[in-house]
Amino acid sequence: MPGENPCGARSGHSDRGLVPGRDARRPEEQAHLSLGQNGLASAAPHDQRTQSTYLFGAICPERGTGAALVLPARNTEAMQLYLDEIATKATPGAHAILLLDQAGWHGAAALKVPSNISLLPLPSRSPELNPQENIWQFMRQNWLSNRIFKGYDDIVDHCCYAWNTLIDQPWKIMSLARRDWAIAGDLL
Repeated sequence: MPGENPCGARSGHSDRGLVPGRDARRPEEQAHLSLGQNGLASAAPHDQRTQSTYLFGAICPERGTGAALVLPARNTEAMQLYLDEIATKATPGAHAILLLDQAGWHGAAALKVPSNISLLPLPSRSPELNPQENIWQFMRQNWLSNRIFKGYDDIVDHCCYAWNTLIDQPWKIMSLARRDWAIAGDLL
């Protein structure tokens, strides 16, 4: 049901759990046309309904872990829930740096950023600086695109399945998200 977070925090293996950090992505019931092998548009499932949900997620490229929530809206309240979730999942004693784009809810004045998290806003139009973009693309290509969902709960189920499948593959997270130039301690 919209408004609830059926996935909650992931603490083990479950059918529903966390979803991937940067910003929220929106799997929708409306699929799109994709290009076939010959470069011509091929028919993909298409649905005109507009129910949607949002994946708020963060990954640690070094450890191949992540934390996330499936939420019904992208706003300051959702961002606060997301930050609180990340704070509980960060390694004890560690400090998480969350890369963010310029979405308004990412830096809202009402946010209470937990003490073990720092927000690092990225320049506008620079998704290549955020390794989470590779995670989103991989999830869309493998589990979330070209689907017709039965309804809101089906969308949430697919989002949770996609995230849980990814989180069970730490080597995949590390492969997609690590940047040699971003490793702390490697000084010139």
